[in-house]
Amino acid sequence: MLVSALLTSVGINTGLCFLFFILYSVLRRQPSNYEVYIPRQVAEGKSNKRSYFNLERLIPSPGWVKKAWKLSEEELLSISGLDAVVFMRIIIFSLRVFAFAGVIGVFILLPVNCTGDQLEDIDFVDFSNNSLDVFTISNVNNGSNRLWVHFCAVYVVTIFVCFLLYYEYKNVSSKRIAYFYASKPQPHQFTILVRSIPVSAGSSVSDSVERFFREYHPSTYLCHMVIRRTNKLRNLINDTKKLYRRLIHMQADPAQQKYKRNSRFGLFGRKVDLVDQYEKRLEDLEEDVRLGQSEVSLAGEEVRAAFVSFNSRYAAATAFHLQQGINPTQWLTEEAPPPDDVYWPFFSSSFMRRWISRLVVIVSCILLTILFLIPVLVVQGLTNLSQLEVWFPFLKSILTLTFVSQVITGYLPSLILQLFLKIVPPIMEFLSSLQGYISHSAIERSACNKVLWFTIWNIFFATVFSGSVLYQASIILDPKNIPAKLGVAVPAQASFFIAYVVTSGWTSTSSELFRIIPFIWSLMKRPFVRDTDEEFEVPSIPYHRDIPRILFFGLLGITYFFLAPLILPFLLIYLCLAYIIFRNQFLNVYAPKYETAGKFWPIVHNSMIFSLVLMHCIAVGIFTVKKLSLAPTLIVPLPILTLLFNEYCRKRFLPMFVAYSAETLIKKDREDQNDPSMSEFLDRLVTAYQDPALMPIQYSVHSDGLNSPLISSAEV
Repeated sequence: MLVSALLTSVGINTGLCFLFFILYSVLRRQPSNYEVYIPRQVAEGKSNKRSYFNLERLIPSPGWVKKAWKLSEEELLSISGLDAVVFMRIIIFSLRVFAFAGVIGVFILLPVNCTGDQLEDIDFVDFSNNSLDVFTISNVNNGSNRLWVHFCAVYVVTIFVCFLLYYEYKNVSSKRIAYFYASKPQPHQFTILVRSIPVSAGSSVSDSVERFFREYHPSTYLCHMVIRRTNKLRNLINDTKKLYRRLIHMQADPAQQKYKRNSRFGLFGRKVDLVDQYEKRLEDLEEDVRLGQSEVSLAGEEVRAAFVSFNSRYAAATAFHLQQGINPTQWLTEEAPPPDDVYWPFFSSSFMRRWISRLVVIVSCILLTILFLIPVLVVQGLTNLSQLEVWFPFLKSILTLTFVSQVITGYLPSLILQLFLKIVPPIMEFLSSLQGYISHSAIERSACNKVLWFTIWNIFFATVFSGSVLYQASIILDPKNIPAKLGVAVPAQASFFIAYVVTSGWTSTSSELFRIIPFIWSLMKRPFVRDTDEEFEVPSIPYHRDIPRILFFGLLGITYFFLAPLILPFLLIYLCLAYIIFRNQFLNVYAPKYETAGKFWPIVHNSMIFSLVLMHCIAVGIFTVKKLSLAPTLIVPLPILTLLFNEYCRKRFLPMFVAYSAETLIKKDREDQNDPSMSEFLDRLVTAYQDPALMPIQYSVHSDGLNSPLISSAEV
């Protein structure tokens, strides 16, 4: 890729960023767009829609940047929880790493690369027609002593990143403990989920749970809630809610058609009152819901799983960590999520069913990975004009135009990959939901891992080794030559990944601010739907989409900082944009859907360790290719030491993210002994895990006394 192609990509994306910023600063101030750009403020009653016209609202203003910048970590913790703080720590951590690496890369490594002549001398007169390869390590002469500068840079940056990883792991761990001590008693702290409950003949799941825990946990067992199959009932409730909203719109809007004729073509016949018809239909649906709730209360609809609560955190933790039965495939225990985090639609209680589900998901992920190679190969064809002319001979005349060739090679490939990647997070979230996870947070953490490794394989490795499938297979079958092949292939794709950071990083982050899809959807539904409180929902940040993106850019920065240091300034700009934009989104847009107390951080740590080890493998390969004696041998201790460091961190910090220590739990339990509200909390714990689908509903205006619960809230 030529410098001119990169400059074209930078120009296009810079223009898009400024356009998004200007449109956002204007549109966010229009009352009709409040639910798109400041839904959190609207939900909290901090911003009211003003109908009067104000010319000042049409003038772009950067005031939102100042507010986002002034938001402190303590304020962010109070309004969005520890997960939001950890998310911002990922960005701050990356900023520190690449600011340090950027100083070394731009002021030391880049001049060394530019003054080499292995490929060609840099032409300062016709700068735009230089190849980007002259800015990479490939331009340094083979065997040159200048390569020792790159060797030292690898060591220095590795030590710095490991130091920061230790510091951040320790910092997030301490914040997690402090967050737990500062929290009020929560139902999930006293509750576990029990699956694969054995049931004897003539007995119910509830009876088995009651008998087992009263016998083996007599002094600490409090109550339990058996899980029931409510998928069909939940669909019926959703239909009831939709009809209720339609009825409210019709009653509130005078322009709505409230009568129709009962003939086939609507031209003749008696007029029918639609409001009255909808009210009767609503009453019928409510009656069906009550009957459905009554049917679900039967023992036949019980799932062999239950939430079991105890009278202390320590007792719940003890039951969670101990094997409950002789058969390890029965009485399976795991931590219960908070009640509002439970994923009710899918409960796989069988050990075998969960095992089969995970196997199916693994196969599906592999097939998706293979299918995604198709757009990757197409993208790589676009980066090579000669190959593109072979595929499409009729484009030869168009490709001779300078601007067209610059757009195709510098901007279009990254844009195509970005569009294809948009569908990956929802698919991975769906696949994770099939694995039997019991909470939205566990599903998103699993999806986060899937999206991250899918991106690393399909965007990094598939792009680097995009020659053919057989070539990729030869690499896997011949692992001894992996470093050498990485040393050749990775630097060759430096220009593509620099353009990818600009397109996928800058523009996608700016579009996060502009919220294109919600804005377009708001425009489309505005003429047809009247705004009501029932329809308004504050969104939550999709961590499984944004965390993998940041970590993937971190991998690109770590692996390319000594190969192509020109990537570092573009990465720093992306991280600065992300820092401001996501702080603004937490302040105005996103509300926490759940709270994991920082459980996403181990994913971040593992990803950075993988990036370091990958960088070391590439360094061994590049120094071998560059014929720098002793350097490959001296690099070998680095991945070993890095993995030892990771093992230490895993032993030192990871247990704090898996479960709280006995010391922590007992200390918190003792503090609550003197709290007079604990008895009231334990009483509420009995109904904390009741399925929302079994709660009574009453939308119709005619109350008939049938809106009381049809089943017992809990079994105690």
